[in-house]
Amino acid sequence: MTDGLIKKYKALRTERFLGEVCARKYAFVGMGQHSLSNLYPVLDYLKVPLKYICVTSERKAALISAKFPGVTGTASLETILKDPEVAGVFVAASPAAHFAIASKVLAAGKALFIEKPPCSSLKELESLAEAAGNGIFEAGLQKRYAPAVRILKKRLSVEKGLHYDLHYITGAYPEGDTLTDLFIHPLDLAVHLFGKAEVQCCKAAGGTMILILEHEGGAIGTLELSTEGSWTDAEEILTVRSGKGCYRLSKMEELTFAPVPGKILGIPSEKLLHRGKTVEYLYSRNNFNPVLANNQIVSAGFFDEIHAFVAAVEDSDARSRAKAHPILSSFDDIRPTYRLLDKIAVAANDL
Repeated sequence: MTDGLIKKYKALRTERFLGEVCARKYAFVGMGQHSLSNLYPVLDYLKVPLKYICVTSERKAALISAKFPGVTGTASLETILKDPEVAGVFVAASPAAHFAIASKVLAAGKALFIEKPPCSSLKELESLAEAAGNGIFEAGLQKRYAPAVRILKKRLSVEKGLHYDLHYITGAYPEGDTLTDLFIHPLDLAVHLFGKAEVQCCKAAGGTMILILEHEGGAIGTLELSTEGSWTDAEEILTVRSGKGCYRLSKMEELTFAPVPGKILGIPSEKLLHRGKTVEYLYSRNNFNPVLANNQIVSAGFFDEIHAFVAAVEDSDARSRAKAHPILSSFDDIRPTYRLLDKIAVAANDL
């Protein structure tokens, strides 16, 4: 009986995978290291049919078909936008070019997935929203889709009296705008978990910024954002405390919860009973078993963000797609993040 149930489960799992077929055509703008490492592998796994890959030169475009059979290489965005077969466009180009590309894609009536940052200010974001109308838009803020973040957000929704520390420390970033290109990740994570935020304090020196944020629900956060560390040993640690205990999220790889020890007649029980520390592992990527769920592309959120966009384009029923694979980084979702970015930019300029 057990063998029969196992075989049936495996058969259903395989059939479910085989039954999820993309009927629409897509295009991809960009071919940087990030795209090749984190986005293209997901498209390949989901068998998303790319009709075009748009690159910066005709020489590169001529090499596309050999590397990607069945895909047309082009250096012309207009070719993609004029093709009625293309329903959705993925964009992962230079951050400085994103707003201009996004504006054209949305004006052409195509669904758009665009890597962060989609633009550089709230004003530009509102311009994109107007161009999109009721169309499909998703920003590539993948931490919202990380399994550990989903678990933490659900747990925090019933917690009170929250305060947190967020440390995001990388190496130097000379190639773009640090705030919108890089620090958008931890700032968006804070907004996603704790709600709209006001800047209570902003101090910046060199490549480091220290912030104190107060969120609409009452949560208070201290953030250390820095490019004065190392890329090979980057630090991304979120510690959240409430009256019940302490959550610790490390690099989207591990989420733990340590409850506040109890008391006996007002005396900490750990002093009386000499018990060890209790830690509950809410999420931890299993490096031993190399299946999809334990792949870093999944734990970082890249897989689910791409899956959500494709599901939205493929499924004309908005309710069913929102339930199965919700888009968590639409215009409405990221407006509070861009309001915060604008406020920090002003505060930093006033220093």
